[in-house]
Amino acid sequence: MAANSEADISEAQIAVHWKEEPLIDPPASFIAQANMKDKQIWDRFAEKNFPECYKEYADMLSWDQPWKTTLDTSKPPFWKWFVGGKINASYNCVDRHLAKYKNKAALIWVPEPEDEAIQTITYQELYKRVNEFALLLKEFAGLSKGDRITFHLPMIPELPISMLACARLGIIHNQVFGGFSAKACAERMEDSKSHVLVTVDGYYRNGQLIDKKKEADITVEEAKKLGIDVKKVLVWRRHPGKYVSQSPMVEGRDFFVDEVVKPFRGKTVAPVSMDSEDPLFLMYTSGSTGRPKGAQHRTGGYLAYVTGTSKYVQDIHPEDVYWCFADIGWITGHSYIVYGPLALAATSVMYEGVPLYPDAGRPWRIAERLGVNIFHTAPTTIRMLRKAGPDEPAKYNYHFKSMTTVGEPIEPETWRWYYNTVGKKDAAITDTWWQTENGGFLCSTLPALAPMKAGSAGPGVPGIYPIIYDENGVEVPAGQGKAGNICIRNPWPGIMQTIWGDPDRFVKVYYAKYNKNKDSKDWRDWPYFAGDGAVLALDGYFRILGRVDDVIKVAGHRLGTKELENAVLTTPQVAEAAAIAMLDELRGHVPVVYVALKPGIAPSKELEETIKANVVTALGPIARPKSVYIVPDLPKTRSGKIMRRVLASISDRKDYGDVTTLANPDIVETIRKQVQTG
Repeated sequence: MAANSEADISEAQIAVHWKEEPLIDPPASFIAQANMKDKQIWDRFAEKNFPECYKEYADMLSWDQPWKTTLDTSKPPFWKWFVGGKINASYNCVDRHLAKYKNKAALIWVPEPEDEAIQTITYQELYKRVNEFALLLKEFAGLSKGDRITFHLPMIPELPISMLACARLGIIHNQVFGGFSAKACAERMEDSKSHVLVTVDGYYRNGQLIDKKKEADITVEEAKKLGIDVKKVLVWRRHPGKYVSQSPMVEGRDFFVDEVVKPFRGKTVAPVSMDSEDPLFLMYTSGSTGRPKGAQHRTGGYLAYVTGTSKYVQDIHPEDVYWCFADIGWITGHSYIVYGPLALAATSVMYEGVPLYPDAGRPWRIAERLGVNIFHTAPTTIRMLRKAGPDEPAKYNYHFKSMTTVGEPIEPETWRWYYNTVGKKDAAITDTWWQTENGGFLCSTLPALAPMKAGSAGPGVPGIYPIIYDENGVEVPAGQGKAGNICIRNPWPGIMQTIWGDPDRFVKVYYAKYNKNKDSKDWRDWPYFAGDGAVLALDGYFRILGRVDDVIKVAGHRLGTKELENAVLTTPQVAEAAAIAMLDELRGHVPVVYVALKPGIAPSKELEETIKANVVTALGPIARPKSVYIVPDLPKTRSGKIMRRVLASISDRKDYGDVTTLANPDIVETIRKQVQTG
């Protein structure tokens, strides 16, 4: 790095250089069948037609009552979409398809054990099960519109059934990623003031039957410490009529869903007509302050946006067999396993387990058996499959018309394997960029209208107007090889409404940085700050470089450094901690922790393992640090800020730059020798 002080430089100001990749045109066969091959779409969604352009997405839905105002900007940046409209998400994803598609597969669920039967749930069966569970929530659990409920569920069909049942009644669902710890689940229950937990007795992961009910008991205990009384724990059973957990059911609190649903078998409940602005769900995402942020998503705008992008970017038709190889515990699964595809009457595939179980051929066997023609996954999964079975795809007779990558930037080499080997050079790739807070895709190529470029997400999708600013709010021009902060100049229907219970934080995190006039009601004065670095090529394609704030992205999962550091600090011997993201060939980044101990405490391997275990206990296995380095001190600025970027450079064996302005510059070389020479 140049002679600038590392303490003063930000990722948004660092110049980047790489080889521009060639453009690759989509196959003619894909273009011929594409939902969107009309080049006029760019004019229809141009800024001159904003915000009315989004009527095109909203018209894909069935509204109980038409909206009066497309976009209300009277209280920026708390935008309101399709104001006055009435709609129900469950009706749009299930009921309205029955006349034409009732016997068509809505969900195909593949269990991890390969000898277990695959389940196909038709739209008629989905309608039946959603209604029954909705009635259970209403009559047995006593929940109604506006109440919050927490799910801690793995990838089983009962998860989308539970979500759609909530949407039917206006209950706000909060699904916590199944891999997160019981403590993390309890914290999210406390923040959302949720008193009902939905879980499962067990599920399969990497060949092992995981006891999930045991975690639920811990969640209840942890929630109680936080002042939340969990009144009911609703337990789905992984195997019908069989209880696979070792944890006993607590009388009066724990209930098997299959037992308490009996009075509601075969009964239906009318979908509640929701205001377009009524919340649909909360999705918690990590923040740099240590407290997870509850992204609150609206009903009408969110559903319109994920439906429109599923149709135009994913190119989903009702006839397609679509497989998003993600987890519904993340926003990708909400938007592009459940709500978007089902709103289009597609067949959405769910898989319970890990990609490599029992071997690297498993995904391609599933694709072959089910006739999957759209495949959607994260670069981490692609790297994993490439490493474990680079030649496996060629062994199976499947054919993808399109493939999506999501969750983090994908390196050109990985992209090429995905295109050449997985896609067999005959699939259009959409490399998408977006975030939990955004609801749906922000940047991507429209697959029939724009060529692909390895490693580049592409331009803004229709109706999204991205821009790159430097730290001072000056636009970074295209083609300069300069990185900056990617922002979105305009609101869009999928954007979160607010942070649950914390509107001030919503403004501060996403809008304050580049707000031009806090009293303005003009949306042009309120650019959305995404917190990601990016570079814009002359052809209008954005290359995303990753986070510019203190959030670590591990295998597509976002972990706040403060959350990690707080977990480390539960170890009594630790005085200070700094968590950083280290480059990793397989997962993109992995967490690494640097700690300074309290006086008189000696470092040891045992203590390092204790620290790792404490992180797993607090946040779950996904957060387990790859390494824990016990160091004499942490590099700090004169104001006391820990310089994580210096530590990240050391971990990645990169030049850490000029550190002479730090309060303790000599410690940097001491740490470097310890880490790099062992």
